[in-house]
Amino acid sequence: MKKIIKASTIFTIMCFVFACGGSDDSVNLAPSTAQLIFPSVDLLCIDNAIAFNWNAATDPEGNAISYKLTIARDRALSDVVEQRTVTTTNVTITLEKAVAYYWRVIAVDNETNEGEPTATQAFYTAGDGVSNYAPFTAALVSPGFDSNINPGTVSLNWTGADTNTEDTLTYELYFGEESNPPLVADNLSTETSTVNIVSGKTYYWKVNTLDGSGAKTIGQIWKFNVN
Repeated sequence: MKKIIKASTIFTIMCFVFACGGSDDSVNLAPSTAQLIFPSVDLLCIDNAIAFNWNAATDPEGNAISYKLTIARDRALSDVVEQRTVTTTNVTITLEKAVAYYWRVIAVDNETNEGEPTATQAFYTAGDGVSNYAPFTAALVSPGFDSNINPGTVSLNWTGADTNTEDTLTYELYFGEESNPPLVADNLSTETSTVNIVSGKTYYWKVNTLDGSGAKTIGQIWKFNVN
């Protein structure tokens, strides 16, 4: 009987402690994703002093927000030319002329929690006397990078773009099990291609983009895994 009373007393104390303590609501949530405004997608910027601008993110706790801006020469954002953190939603940066750039913004609260990054957008800075610009690097659509998919056939999908809107773009597709895959198709006029894949394999692929004047951009390596 004493054991029952003792157990009941402990249970009552524990319930009191939890009731007084309440739920743990101390977790700080990350801010929302900012929305890029300028430069807009695939824009040819006449002035190379670029006035970057984006919509403000919001924070669930109302914390102060800063923004991590990254500008690079490649869509993977590995060849970074500028990275800075600002507390405003705009900043002007002078960049080299006649270069394709890629940029994104990440909102960060004062607890260093980062929101989801914006999509990476491309733009071009005009060059002196340049009449033709190389196309932008192809952007991955599907399968997602390092994703897992079922064996059989899969549709490889990407998007291409060029500031010279009158240009007709064609593509070179590289695909295989090697991390530096071989060329499997060229002069593709569509932004999709179907390939056969085998269970248990990892495949790598990339897409080079060519315009009607022969200018070419080399794509980055993507990969996916087969269940």
